[in-house]
Amino acid sequence: MHCQARIADTAGSEANGTKMAEILVLYYSRGGSVARLARQIARGVDEVPDMRARLRTLPSVSAVTQPLAPSVPEAGAPYLERAELAECAGLILGSPTRFGNMAAPVKHFLDGLGTEWANGTLAGKPAAVFTSTASMHGGQESTLLSMQVPLLHHGCLIVGIPFTEPALSHTRSGGTPYGASHVAGAADDSQLTEEEAQLARALGRRLADIAYRLGRP
Repeated sequence: MHCQARIADTAGSEANGTKMAEILVLYYSRGGSVARLARQIARGVDEVPDMRARLRTLPSVSAVTQPLAPSVPEAGAPYLERAELAECAGLILGSPTRFGNMAAPVKHFLDGLGTEWANGTLAGKPAAVFTSTASMHGGQESTLLSMQVPLLHHGCLIVGIPFTEPALSHTRSGGTPYGASHVAGAADDSQLTEEEAQLARALGRRLADIAYRLGRP
């Protein structure tokens, strides 16, 4: 029912000449946990009128010269095209945690955005971050903070999760004021808790709402 309502709203907006603004939900996910967070964040974005989520992934990187992955993912969201950074009204970036920091594919992607930095492609756009860890104290907050630093260099307006979200005070797993998160466990295959899912959707809604307000004439 919710999906049908959104389709109807989208059709109505396009019929009236109102273009839907898109929020880029961009992530790297190896075990699936970050992808699950991304889908919940996208749901939150889609709950904001005249806003729509665009899910995209990042490919793996390798020290060897042979291609590590096909040019098109075998499943899930497609890979990012650089032009989409200019097209989006906001960016929500996700990565698994690797020793308290973002994963190599995400760092590799950010390190390659020199042209976008010089052109101010992301300047003035709201941005947020999300992550997943295998353990309860696996470095979620340091990862989220480290992901925010390059976004600040690009001139993004950093968006977090305020404590006005009740789940932030009640969660016993993931969820931080710095961004959405999930405690996956060693198998990296656990489902999101209700609080984690609520906070992920809240982050998507909040960033989309801010992007909508910034884009109003």
